[in-house]
Amino acid sequence: MPSIGWVGTGVMGVSMCGHVLDAGYPVTVTTRSRAKADGLIARGAVWAETPAEVAARSDISCAIVGFPHDVREVFLGEHGLLSGASPGSVLIDMTTSEPALAIEIAEKCARRDVSAIDAPVSGGDIGARNGMLSIMVGGDEDVVERVRPVFDTMGKTIVRQGGPGAGQHTKAVNQILIATGMIGLSEALLYGQRAGLDLPTVMESVSGGAAGSWSLSNYGPRILAGDFEPGFFVDHFVKDMDIARREAAGMKLPVPGLALAHELYVSLQALGLGRKGTQSLILALAHLADLEWEPPARAH
Repeated sequence: MPSIGWVGTGVMGVSMCGHVLDAGYPVTVTTRSRAKADGLIARGAVWAETPAEVAARSDISCAIVGFPHDVREVFLGEHGLLSGASPGSVLIDMTTSEPALAIEIAEKCARRDVSAIDAPVSGGDIGARNGMLSIMVGGDEDVVERVRPVFDTMGKTIVRQGGPGAGQHTKAVNQILIATGMIGLSEALLYGQRAGLDLPTVMESVSGGAAGSWSLSNYGPRILAGDFEPGFFVDHFVKDMDIARREAAGMKLPVPGLALAHELYVSLQALGLGRKGTQSLILALAHLADLEWEPPARAH
């Protein structure tokens, strides 16, 4: 089996890397805080001090980090993956990042006879834990097929969208879809609360009809339980929406729904909730309405 390198063990990365380990691949891992990798090391992963060391020991190296500047440092920095990668190896960025950066990484890798793939994911912490992520892939078709068995350990929907950058553009589509949907979910639950409805009963009615969605089924119960811990950080979602807005502006494409969602999520950051989960949007809308969100599951 090819040796796998892994950089980044956050909310999603730790589960994704765990699935690779469980499939029997030899794994070398690094992350900013070694303590966050202790569980993986206990399961057989080998620690490395830098991304360069990870790549030097690996046929295929994956990274899922926070922001585009992190991606640039992890892949192209002095001690980044590319500096340690051997000819013929593959570097995979699973972070949601900028299409132009994905293309830049692919071009610089090609000069070293290294292949690069952009493969952002969707599904949050639940999808990561269950190995059910959607993986949106950009890169050369033969290289994508070569690494598909690794993707199969983490996801259920793996689709190559095109060449370098296409995976990142597809993730922007994904985030635009989610952004306005989260507004609708939050507004609907606040409406139900104000109308005096029993929200768990309401959820039972609407989740199986035309209003059903992944966010309703997965984030709705968390909101009803008053659970705003991150499956996906507000700060990271704001970053994703920033990328999508810039790309849309470059295409001269108006995205008013995305712009509204972005402003509402920025208001969450202003309330000090940037490290909470995206489902906490309901708290921003409750703040605008000058009311308290009362989790019915907790109240009962």
